[in-house]
Amino acid sequence: MLQTSTAPRTRELSVAVKSVAVERLRNNDEAEVLQFLSQRPIHTVTMMSLIHDNGIVSPFNRGTFYGCRDWQGQLEGVALVGHATLMETVSDRALAALAQVARECPNTHMIMGEKERVADFWSHYSEAGRRQRLACREWLFELIWPVEARLPVHGLRPAKEAELDLVMPVQAKLAFAESGVDPLKVDPQGFGERCLRRIEQGRTWVVVNDGVLTFKADVVSKTPEVIYLEGIWLRDECRRKNIGTRLMSELMRRLLEDTKSICLLVNETNKLAHGFYRKCGFHFRATYETIFLPRKEQVQN
Repeated sequence: MLQTSTAPRTRELSVAVKSVAVERLRNNDEAEVLQFLSQRPIHTVTMMSLIHDNGIVSPFNRGTFYGCRDWQGQLEGVALVGHATLMETVSDRALAALAQVARECPNTHMIMGEKERVADFWSHYSEAGRRQRLACREWLFELIWPVEARLPVHGLRPAKEAELDLVMPVQAKLAFAESGVDPLKVDPQGFGERCLRRIEQGRTWVVVNDGVLTFKADVVSKTPEVIYLEGIWLRDECRRKNIGTRLMSELMRRLLEDTKSICLLVNETNKLAHGFYRKCGFHFRATYETIFLPRKEQVQN
């Protein structure tokens, strides 16, 4: 069954903070919200892609979109509050107001954004006594055309539905390494449905040789301006043989046919990965912070 989110319950529609008001956004706000988010597409690609794919109101978003407006009704901030809480604001008061609404959401798994914004968001969010379970710092890398030509590779293609059982364990292992939570244990059905949907959308790229998964990469978010990649994985015995750079080069060339740039996040401490992505043509753009919150059952104990 598709997992849905529980929206904050403190106020049904709005909360005022220093001359701004926060309201739950609706599908007829889509054009205005996309225009607001498009001002910094590399930082808002996830929210924009969810709206492009699902609309503003959808269980597939695993959260609720909120907008913060000034007294004239102009947007100063947009946030997705839910399993993953993301925000984009142009004022400190909008950030504070959105954090005040977000802290009433009972099922938040993580808060993600640029380091400084997350720090400010957390200072307001944690006033309700919320605690972190884990925090990690990541570097945002971006690649734009042209892509360095490398020796061609064979077999890179979108995954097939029948290959779900190959993809799921690898994706779960990557998720556990990053967050400390194994999605195959806490939400196996929902996790499987999300992996399958991404395959059905043609956004999971693989190399499979004789029934063995060699390479995987997921297009998590996609807009005409930016594609955001996650879940990049290469089988151990294929590493340090220049296979990874060739596969990434081929994938980048294909993806850049439909977008202007490609971005991804790498843990700040993973120097080996930094070198690999720089070799592939990526450049550092910003430092991000991800805060993981205690799971609901942990809070209750």
